[in-house]
Amino acid sequence: MIDFTPCEVNKFKAYGGANGNKIHIRYQGKGYMLKFPSVPGRSKTMSYTNSCISEYLACHIYGLLGAKVQETILGTYTDRRGKEKVVVACRDFTDGGKKLIEFAQLKNTCIDSEQNGYGTELSTILTAIDEQTLIPHAELKSFFWEMFIIDALLGNFDRHNGNWGILVDEEKQTAEIAPVYDCGSCLYPQLALGEMQGVMEQEEEIDKRIFVYPTSAIEEHSKKVSYFSFISSLKNEDCNAALKRIHARIDMGRIDSLIEETPFLEPIQKEFYKVMVRERKKKILDCGMERLLKQKPPV
Repeated sequence: MIDFTPCEVNKFKAYGGANGNKIHIRYQGKGYMLKFPSVPGRSKTMSYTNSCISEYLACHIYGLLGAKVQETILGTYTDRRGKEKVVVACRDFTDGGKKLIEFAQLKNTCIDSEQNGYGTELSTILTAIDEQTLIPHAELKSFFWEMFIIDALLGNFDRHNGNWGILVDEEKQTAEIAPVYDCGSCLYPQLALGEMQGVMEQEEEIDKRIFVYPTSAIEEHSKKVSYFSFISSLKNEDCNAALKRIHARIDMGRIDSLIEETPFLEPIQKEFYKVMVRERKKKILDCGMERLLKQKPPV
């Protein structure tokens, strides 16, 4: 187990965001954002959320599916009161002088947009992707929809315009899509162990957490998008194409092994994560693929 407590802290670097406290550390000569678990806003049976576990697992599943994703390491940190917490170290990909431009900031440069940068109406997001000039439109659109499909698999309820973006080097005048980051809202982080057991014992509780919530943070006509309804509707060709690409890369055996090998997890957590990822794949992504395969080719 890695203990990050002795690591050097850079007090001159700070991070925003609402999901738990964060500090910048040096570990093995590299910079990392060390994220602490947040206090749950809903569950009264938990002292801290599972957000650090969610961050680690989701990022590693992204990696298994071929995505460019932030490096994450699980470990512990003992605070000044002597309390040890499970934390996740997230590689700081801005080390070396690169600057992260959140998509919200990029969207703000689209002066004809009907919403500001943080507006998550799908039509305005797609317009901003087409109007921005840092990344080829097709490349950024492909990334956006693949991220949407993987978030659907992992149940991410908070992929807004402030937690994905583009890395730029102003001196070199270069730009690239940033690795996927901020995945702590995947995999039901506010569910306590006893609740996990209760969900797995009832099919209707599993289905509720697939078809009813979590929804995507993206909206259509001011209403948050249901992953199942949107993907199974087949109404967006770019989304359909991303579904085909991602679905072909899913190896549940490798995902199960990743979960089994993840430190700090209780047996019930391992079983819950395996069940929910498998059920989300079957009932959302597999369903979408079946409908795609039944489509008649254009005459």
